Amino acid sequence: MKIKFCGAAKTVTGSQHLISVNGKNILLDCGMYQGKRKEAFKINRNFLFDPKEIDCVILSHAHIDHSGNLPSLVKKGFNGRIFVTPATADLLEYMLRDSGRIQESDVKYVNKKRKKQGKNLFEPLYTELDAVEALKLFAPVQYDVTFQVCEGVMVTFHDAGHILGSAGVELNINENGKKTTLWFSGDIGRFNLPILKDPIYPKNVDVLLMESTYGDKNHPTPKAGIEDLGGLLSETLNNGGKVIIPAFAVGRTQELVYAIHKLMDAGDIPQVPVYVDSPLAVNATDVFRKHRNIFDDEAWEMIKSDRHMAALGFDLLTYVRSVDESKALNFREDPMIIISASGMIEAGRILHHLKNNIEDEKNLILIVGWQSPHTLGRRLMEGERHIKIYGEAYIRKAKVATIHGFSAHAGQDALVRYALGTKDTVKNVFLVHGDVESATALKELLAQKGMSNVVIPEPGAEILI
Repeated sequence: MKIKFCGAAKTVTGSQHLISVNGKNILLDCGMYQGKRKEAFKINRNFLFDPKEIDCVILSHAHIDHSGNLPSLVKKGFNGRIFVTPATADLLEYMLRDSGRIQESDVKYVNKKRKKQGKNLFEPLYTELDAVEALKLFAPVQYDVTFQVCEGVMVTFHDAGHILGSAGVELNINENGKKTTLWFSGDIGRFNLPILKDPIYPKNVDVLLMESTYGDKNHPTPKAGIEDLGGLLSETLNNGGKVIIPAFAVGRTQELVYAIHKLMDAGDIPQVPVYVDSPLAVNATDVFRKHRNIFDDEAWEMIKSDRHMAALGFDLLTYVRSVDESKALNFREDPMIIISASGMIEAGRILHHLKNNIEDEKNLILIVGWQSPHTLGRRLMEGERHIKIYGEAYIRKAKVATIHGFSAHAGQDALVRYALGTKDTVKNVFLVHGDVESATALKELLAQKGMSNVVIPEPGAEILI
């Protein structure tokens, strides 16, 4: 068996790991790289393998940095099955199509200027039609059901507690009589997060391929995150400002809606309009409602006690679908909360809300998730004042604040527990999906705990097992 690390090696986004076994090629995730525009442009268009030689894909979850390059894979010749959980399949029905539309619209917008400047025009990475072709290859499988992906390879999805439908992937491999259990963590969730059940940890594993996003730090508790949210919202809204929250359409948006719902019901924040302005987030919330069977006990208790009988709906909440509704928000001056995608402020409606509100000192830009280096979200988080949006210059006067308690990723302590659960059997541990600093910190801590078989693979590295 051979593992080739084709993405998310010594970096966080673009998860792609190729397993070659029994003459077959199995791709774990097919994510989109997010970072510097020019770098992302090149990386996302050039796979480190021939897509036509991939036999199947196994997806850990729906986030675009794990799934977003599937349309490119299919466009370049892949035609095997894509194994997913049912909730992941339903989310990606909207997410991949949305990603295709964003690719097309953003390129169209940029090309208008490039054409006037006499520059070469760009082609979108893929289109909505390309995304539809990828969706046709989906093969949904429930949690805890073992299925065969190729000769000698049996797979089971386990709830990862990260976002709806997220999974740790267990592969039981028989290669010429040699039996190996490989566990791919995908993104590891946290205990006691709202809505989702707690993650399942691995055991009796020979090879562990795990994320290390927060290998160098821990998070405040989810409860502390909600308290911080309440304080920042109250301060801005009571001063007559708007709160602009860039949030991933899937997972983070629903967690914020849930938290704001609880804060308003408790009287902890002012009663102001709340808008979820992202067609994708609106559709994703419908998927959450469809899969309520995998909600945790806390969410069910809230649903039972709430007068709306809903965790993700209340009187002051509006899910915005149309462009006209979205544009109208920017002509209003009353206090409000706007939650919009994308989470790293790289595309979508959030850019329009930002450019219309960033130069008003009464307003707050609230960062609630990890920001990839060089993205606009990271630059704002680091205090940058002079920014460009769609090529136009703006001076940031709005306050920027960051809350860490809403992270859906396990912090350092939980990552250590995750790895140590395999200590008695594991022969190889590979840390991926983390910056060099975070992965190195986690590796050093695991070494102190007696795990010396930990490797941080180089991008493109091939390792025989």
